[in-house]
Amino acid sequence: MMKRIMLTVAYDGTDYHGWQVQPGVPTIEGELNRALRALTGEEIVVTGASRTDAGVHSMGNVAVFDTSCPIPAANLPRALDGRLPEDIVVVSAVYVKPDFHPRHCDHRKTYEYRIYNDRIRDPQTDRYSYHYYGDLDVEKMKEAAAFLKGTHDFSSFCAAATDVEDKVRTIYDISVCREGKMIKIRVTGNGFLYNMVRIISGTLLFAGNGRTLPEEVKSIIEGKDRQLAGPTLPAKGLTQIEIDYTEAGDIYENDQTVM
Repeated sequence: MMKRIMLTVAYDGTDYHGWQVQPGVPTIEGELNRALRALTGEEIVVTGASRTDAGVHSMGNVAVFDTSCPIPAANLPRALDGRLPEDIVVVSAVYVKPDFHPRHCDHRKTYEYRIYNDRIRDPQTDRYSYHYYGDLDVEKMKEAAAFLKGTHDFSSFCAAATDVEDKVRTIYDISVCREGKMIKIRVTGNGFLYNMVRIISGTLLFAGNGRTLPEEVKSIIEGKDRQLAGPTLPAKGLTQIEIDYTEAGDIYENDQTVM
């Protein structure tokens, strides 16, 4: 019997050319397909919820696939562990309804951008954060972030090369906090444009170092011009935290022991 399984996947994106399969280069999707094919003997192609860019990390991306393999979903994380590279881990696997699509139902995505703020960089955090050696005023960054909350046209916070016409998105929550030398910018929304979180983070960094006044973020949004916002910070500082399908209703099969 064919079943649809949802995987939650965590990975260090440093050595990958993003999520989506590309010829001749390692990708997260490509490694998942390869491991699942070796395990099931089927021609598996996963469908991902978020096509993270090269160098971006994740603690909870989502992928689904259909299979008739008799291995119970709950056993897949352990079964796949030895078939995947050490920097990719399947955290969980559950049966979902046959019509569930990870991108076509209501969900909230949460991303975190990390800035290591010290005169000297830390090699233990360097793969997962952007090093900024100058002074940053976190309170100013918080003030600037408040203007981003809500539903807006985020054209100013989108890479110029994108071909998406509708640039209206909703940010449900955005926070900035300092934990020791690490500044964390966490954003939850209903979807994000290409490089949007990295541009938001660059704009908040400019608010923190005084190049942009917090209240100027309002006019940056209204200007709908990429040149008004701050820089696109490096991919390595960005981690996808989770994708929440709570608002999508009941997406799970009742019997998680389906064979």
